[in-house]
Amino acid sequence: MIGLVLAGALIAIALGVYARVHPPARRETVQLIFSATLPFKVWTTTLVLALAVFQVASAMRLYNRIGAGDPPEWLGPIHRLSGTLAFIASLPVAFHCLWSIGFTPASSPRALVHSALGCLFYGAIVVKVGAVRSNRLPGWVLPVAGGTLFTALAGLWVTSSLWFFATVGFQL
Repeated sequence: MIGLVLAGALIAIALGVYARVHPPARRETVQLIFSATLPFKVWTTTLVLALAVFQVASAMRLYNRIGAGDPPEWLGPIHRLSGTLAFIASLPVAFHCLWSIGFTPASSPRALVHSALGCLFYGAIVVKVGAVRSNRLPGWVLPVAGGTLFTALAGLWVTSSLWFFATVGFQL
């Protein structure tokens, strides 16, 4: 377990260091159907949060914390697929944050918290995926890792998407 937590911490630290020492490109990246990169990031992060809410609910059902009887057979594969899709959808958002914006802790307290949560999020992914793959860890590790991951994502959403919706509005 210590090795898994260290691996997650190393990923989180490496992302933070890269974002801090890399000179920000300050350019637009992915936009797709959106007017600019920022609305793309805001709506994509909202999608990732929605998938994460499904992840929490389906995990609770899979582990019989909600609902009665055995969970349906299709729930496990859909749970894994939604987690994979959430991770993949988060990557262009993280790329833009790291490459184009960087880590500028002095810009605002919101940006500082957001940057730290972004690093924690990817470190927590490493720990959570490692915990899922291991049969030798105590039973409490997976829910703690998943809870940490969800909490980091919720904090990211609050410091980015919710801030954007409250400040700019619901633009595409």
